[in-house]
Amino acid sequence: MRRFSLFVLVPALLAGSVTLAGADSTTTPSSTTTTVRAAYVAPLTGVADPTRVTKRRSALTIKIDNTPEAHPQSGLQDADIVYEEIVEGGITRLAAIFNSRLPTVVGPIRSVRRSDREIVSSLGGIFVCSGGAAYALASIATAPVHFVDESLSRGAMFRSSARYAPHNLYAYPLKLMAMGGRPIPPPAQFRYARASAPALGRPISSFSVGFSAGFATSYQWNALSKSWDRSIFGHADVTATGQRLSPANVVVMNVTYRGGAGVEGSEAILTGTGPVAVFSDGRLERGTWRRSNIDKPMVLFDAAGKVITLRPGQTWVELLDPYQSVSIVAGR
Repeated sequence: MRRFSLFVLVPALLAGSVTLAGADSTTTPSSTTTTVRAAYVAPLTGVADPTRVTKRRSALTIKIDNTPEAHPQSGLQDADIVYEEIVEGGITRLAAIFNSRLPTVVGPIRSVRRSDREIVSSLGGIFVCSGGAAYALASIATAPVHFVDESLSRGAMFRSSARYAPHNLYAYPLKLMAMGGRPIPPPAQFRYARASAPALGRPISSFSVGFSAGFATSYQWNALSKSWDRSIFGHADVTATGQRLSPANVVVMNVTYRGGAGVEGSEAILTGTGPVAVFSDGRLERGTWRRSNIDKPMVLFDAAGKVITLRPGQTWVELLDPYQSVSIVAGR
C-alpha cells in the first residue's frame, strides 16, 4: 500500500454546470425535423429526472451526528451530496444535502458549525440543525438559507425514545422541505460526465481518508454497483434501514481550518484553491479545486487544467486537513 498526502496552499471553490443528456433535434430520411426534448437531470447528482421533481425543490441541508453513538444513522442513503467536516476534538460531522430524494426520517441531527456557512452559501435552500453556539449561529445567519433548528421546526423534528440525548433528534425531510427555501432548483455544485464518457485516471481498488481521533474512513471499489463501499470505525457503514453507504464519487479536498483543525470554533476555508483527489469509476484523478467566491460552487481541475467531471450519482466530499493523508491501494 502506498501513502499519498494532499498538501494545501490556499483553500477554495468555484462553479459548475450539469451536462444534459439527449439531443436537441434529429432529422429523418424524409427531411422531416422532429424536436426531441432534452432530458432533465437533477442538479445535485447529474442523474436523469424525468418527473422534474428536483426542479420544484430547493436544497435541504441537514447536520448529522457522526459519532459511534449516532450509528446507524438514518436517511443518508438518499442524500445527493454529503460533506464530512472536522469539528472540535478532531471528530467529524456530516452536512447531508437532499434534493432528489427525501427519506422518511433523517438523523440524528446535531448543531451548526462555522464551516457550514462555507458549504451552503453556494446552495441556498433550507439549513437544519439542532441549534448551536452563539458564534456558529451568527456565522450561519450570514448564509442565504432558511434556518431551522429544533425550536423552529413546527413538528418537523422529534426526539426518539430509542436513544439518549443528544443523539436522539430526528426530522421528517418532507415537512422540512415544505418550509420553503430559495433558489429553486438549487445550482449544480459539480459537473457530471455523460454515461458514454470513458473512465479517466489511475485504477484504484480502495483508499482511506485519514481523519484523526479514530474517525478515519475507508472506501472499497464495488465493481458490481460501480460505487465506493464506505466503512468507518472498523466496519461497514450501514444505515438504520440496512443500506450500505456507497457513493458514486468521493472528492477529497485539502482545506485549511481557520483556528486549527479540531479546535473549537474553527472554520474550513472553502475559497481559494488547493489540492483535490477525485475517486470515481474505480479510478483516481488528482488535481486542484478552485472557488473564487463563497457564493459560487467549486470547480475541480485536473493537472492539465481540464475540468474534472463526476459520474452521476451520490457524492461524498471529505474536507481533510493538509496534515492528514490519504492511503491508497492501487487497482489493476
